[in-house]
Amino acid sequence: MFLARVVGTVVASRKDDGLVGTKLLVIQPLRPDRTSSGPPLVAVDTVDAGIRDRVLIVSGSSARMASGLKDCPVDAAIVGVVDTVEVKE
Repeated sequence: MFLARVVGTVVASRKDDGLVGTKLLVIQPLRPDRTSSGPPLVAVDTVDAGIRDRVLIVSGSSARMASGLKDCPVDAAIVGVVDTVEVKE
């Protein structure tokens, strides 16, 4: 699981039947201090996130366990909208 910010949307007029009706968003992985961490990814949105939201991402086989994605060809899913992050040193 990792943090990310939603930075864009993806429109796909033709896609796998398992993805019909899903919302695809472009996410930028983040460190807890909000700096970028790696290249942008496309993720399926399961929580109605929007542009500029900080979100929780699951990837790999965990993404297919997210709500409504069983047996879908998914490698990243948005499973939460983050309100705050607190890191104590």
